[in-house]
Amino acid sequence: MAFLDKYNAIAGSFVAVLTMVFGKHWILFALFLLLNVVDWITGWMKSRIMGKENSVKGWRGVLKKLGYWLMILVAFAASAVFVEIGVTLNIDLGITTLLGYFVLASLLVNELRSIVENFVEAGYPVPKILMNGLEVADKLINDTEE
Repeated sequence: MAFLDKYNAIAGSFVAVLTMVFGKHWILFALFLLLNVVDWITGWMKSRIMGKENSVKGWRGVLKKLGYWLMILVAFAASAVFVEIGVTLNIDLGITTLLGYFVLASLLVNELRSIVENFVEAGYPVPKILMNGLEVADKLINDTEE
């Protein structure tokens, strides 16, 4: 029982810290990080299978992932700035919080599509419904046409 108490204390503390840093929807950020790692692994697998391993491309991929996190940071920071400006001007700009979540959603779909593409290029049979579903999600999130 002592083990479970320690486990619960550690797990609870971990979730509390994640909630403090990322808010109540911290799981979205954790999933994005997980997808970053999975995309990197599947990209490496694809390169290995195709005999095209390249450390420079691997580092570019890591830097690209870092850029995604910076993009998320900028989107959420911008929305926080707009909300604060709205408070100063007595205007409700809370809707701008969606800016960060739309960026995160777009990047989540992008990571999922990249993982599926890695599988396809490595020769794995990927269900067509998965590829089509991700394409539809991407269009719904990133559609700019009226």
